[in-house]
Amino acid sequence: MLLPRPASIRTEDSEFLLTDATAITAPPSLSPTAHWLQEALRPATGLALPVTRTAAPGAITLATSDELTAEAYRLTASTEGVTVTGGAAAGVFYGCQALLQLLPPEVYRRSRQQPQGGWPVPAVTIEDAPRFGWRGVLLDVARHFLPKAQLLRMIDLLALHRFNTLHLHLTDDQGWRVEIRRYPRLTEVGCWRGESQLGAAESAPGDGRPHGGYYTQADIREIVAYAAERHITVVPEIDMPGHSQAAIAAYPELGVTGEAIEVGTRWGISRHVLNMEEETLDFVRNVLDEIVELFPGPYIGVGGDECPKDQWREDLRTQELLRLRGLRDENALQAWFLSCLAEHLATHDRRVFVWDDVLEGPVPPGAVVASWRGMTGARTAAARGFDVVACPDDLVYLDYRQSDLSEEPIPFAVATTLRDAYRYDPVPAGLPDEEAARVLGGQANVWTEHMDSARTVDYYVFPRLCAIAEALWSGGDRDYEEFLGRLDVHLGRLDAIGVEYRHATGPMPWQTRPGIEGKPSTRDAWAAFIDGLVAAIKT
Repeated sequence: MLLPRPASIRTEDSEFLLTDATAITAPPSLSPTAHWLQEALRPATGLALPVTRTAAPGAITLATSDELTAEAYRLTASTEGVTVTGGAAAGVFYGCQALLQLLPPEVYRRSRQQPQGGWPVPAVTIEDAPRFGWRGVLLDVARHFLPKAQLLRMIDLLALHRFNTLHLHLTDDQGWRVEIRRYPRLTEVGCWRGESQLGAAESAPGDGRPHGGYYTQADIREIVAYAAERHITVVPEIDMPGHSQAAIAAYPELGVTGEAIEVGTRWGISRHVLNMEEETLDFVRNVLDEIVELFPGPYIGVGGDECPKDQWREDLRTQELLRLRGLRDENALQAWFLSCLAEHLATHDRRVFVWDDVLEGPVPPGAVVASWRGMTGARTAAARGFDVVACPDDLVYLDYRQSDLSEEPIPFAVATTLRDAYRYDPVPAGLPDEEAARVLGGQANVWTEHMDSARTVDYYVFPRLCAIAEALWSGGDRDYEEFLGRLDVHLGRLDAIGVEYRHATGPMPWQTRPGIEGKPSTRDAWAAFIDGLVAAIKT
């Protein structure tokens, strides 16, 4: 009853019982994984589970094998013990996650438990490997800040579901969430706003309550290291040149008009964008220099989405810059700006991660394109020779309402059900093999305009994220009804952890938001809206 579903599983009618005599044996290279497993098992089992380098009978043995790919694992359990073998440490870690799922769900509780029958591991052989190398989740901490402790909890939940990428959306019009030492006003001013829009309607009132918070550089290093121990790469995003109102509020000279403005308090797209002066480009490069020191992964998100061009069109200085740089229009100006960032990041051996809006013009060389407005961006980017991460909004945007029930909190966009999430496939139908190979994988996107607490994030994210995890991990045919049977068991694990997921019957009374207006849409109307957005994408 594992989730995600393994590629191959064979069971026998016997078991191995964890006891006071059980040890964990591992070579020095797997010591971090061995100690993680020890810490995962100890609270509920009460067992010492010492970590040793010496093989012992009746042990949990961790090992690597060149016969397996890096994230693949083989788990063998018999009456004699358990062996978890991976192609590398990541594969061993995923095998350990599978081992935990073979135990009673009480193993996920943080105090000593005494399940009937003890702690049996069924005799089983599991061979498994992921379908995609990018199995991600975007978490928007700009609209509503998620404190560090709750972010670390989310990282544990991602690891449980075999995700390996956390796309951290750190900046937007409504808040700047990462300390940049060279520019302290980004967090002194940009990290908090006077209030938040309450609801999705354009006429929605503000809540009158200040909101803010940010991660210090010490926090970021801790978060990145914590994720790395769980084989999750954190991809930061500094959204530019649109979605930059918080930065402009901190440093008005970054804006087109130079006027003092406040951090955004309304959802949607702000007209305030960065100006295209060399001084602003230097500012951005300096910010990115600190970002690459904090985030060692190969990708840096720089946005490129939803950048209104009105201020640039109306501004005489911007029009002069267009002429001086030999650029034909405002789309070319944004492409020039993003290319400058890509060139700068390339000096740090990093690649830019951008939204599919950039396909409306030239795309920076080496960019990875996130296709969010359906699959048009995925098809176009792959055809143009760019790597793709597929995150089509109608299947994996987890801020979208979960059903047509009137009780859904702040219902937005189309109903994206658990079944919808399960049918998600990152590879567009009919894509030629050569272009399909450009699809690195996919991710779920958790935009938090209407998620003002970790409890609310739980409700919107789970169990749809369980379905997406399986879509990104498991190959072959998938059966939704069979998945529901395994999910029912898996929800017992989430209960033990304390995840406040949405139940199949709908929201609990305390998960509703009576009187707060949403902005729902029909499937046909939403599809027409998205078609309009991608009409300018150039093949």
